[in-house]
Amino acid sequence: MNIKVIKNDAELDAAMDRLEALAMANPEPTGDIAEEMELLSLVIADYENKNYPIEAPTPIEAIQFVMEQRQLKVKDIAPCFGSTARAYAVLSGSRNLSLNMIRKLHETLNIPADCLIGRAIQA
Repeated sequence: MNIKVIKNDAELDAAMDRLEALAMANPEPTGDIAEEMELLSLVIADYENKNYPIEAPTPIEAIQFVMEQRQLKVKDIAPCFGSTARAYAVLSGSRNLSLNMIRKLHETLNIPADCLIGRAIQA
C-alpha cells in the first residue's frame, strides 16, 4: 500500500480504478484492505473537493429538487408559502422567501434551513 496525495486527473483515475478493484474483490473489507480503501477514499475526496467543487443550490433549486423527487405540485407545497399564488411568485423568482416560509419549508419538506437561507433574504 503506497498511497500518495493526488496531483492530477491521471492520478485521480488510477486511484479510482484501484478503489473500484478493491471494492469489487472485497465486498466486506477488513484489515489492510479496509485501511487502503479508506485512505484512497480520503485522497480522492480531497482532490475532487479542491478541483471540482460542487456549488450549493439556490433556495429555489433546492425546493424544485425536493418537489421533483417527491413528485409534488405547487398546490402541494402552497401551505408553506401561504397561498398558491405566493408559491408561484417565489418559485418564479419574483418574490423572496420570508423567514416564515423558510421555517415552514424546513419543517414540512425537511429541506436544510441553511440551504433555504442562502440567498433567500435580502437586507
